[in-house]
Amino acid sequence: MRQPAYLRIADDLRRRIVEGRLAPDDRVPSRHELAREYEVSDRVAVEAVRLLVAEGYVEARSGSGTYVRRRPQLRRLARSWYRGSRGRSSSPFRADMESQRLAGTWRSSSETASASPAVAERLAIPEGAEVMRTRYTFLADDEPVMASTSWEPLELTRGTPVMLPEEGPHAGAGVVARMRAIGLEVALATEVITARSILTEEADILDEPLGSLVMVIQRTYSGDRPVETADIVVPVDRYELAYTIPVD
Repeated sequence: MRQPAYLRIADDLRRRIVEGRLAPDDRVPSRHELAREYEVSDRVAVEAVRLLVAEGYVEARSGSGTYVRRRPQLRRLARSWYRGSRGRSSSPFRADMESQRLAGTWRSSSETASASPAVAERLAIPEGAEVMRTRYTFLADDEPVMASTSWEPLELTRGTPVMLPEEGPHAGAGVVARMRAIGLEVALATEVITARSILTEEADILDEPLGSLVMVIQRTYSGDRPVETADIVVPVDRYELAYTIPVD
């Protein structure tokens, strides 16, 4: 089927931006210029530009026009992110940021919750079982780069020094080190990666425009059983994922 005209115009402008023919801070043709170029009405041209604004490719500047949005510096999320720290002074996220000469910090809040059907399946616990839910905003040099929600079965951690991930003697040490502290060895990290449009709450946290795309990493740490699962939300214009897979 033939695409609506505004989608074809948006796709052409998007391609120019991706290929670098329209660089950051370049002015996007006005609606009158687009209307003439593509032989459409001004209204159709406006709809095309509005779509690119929603997707985060361009931004409107009051009284000046619409310009290609300057993207944040692309950083790499490497496989080393999952290495376990045996000390309490460094988390895997902080260690990965340090390797890129960035200051890795985060904000968090924890609360007791009931496992949803999806979380219960990932943790191999009954639906409605109590979990410790922790919401994180990760920052690199004070810039928000990722958001995460993690769940840990309280039947494993209740009454232990690691029940609250960001409090106590092992605060901030990372899942592997914290679980080791209570005698649970983590042997496997499993991931399922999908992509979707950003949610309003996530857009507010990560300072991203509505319509932006995010990667969602569903990660589960396991030993003899799953000990933690998390949804990690990564804006596609902030990070690239890099994996190193040993070959026997």
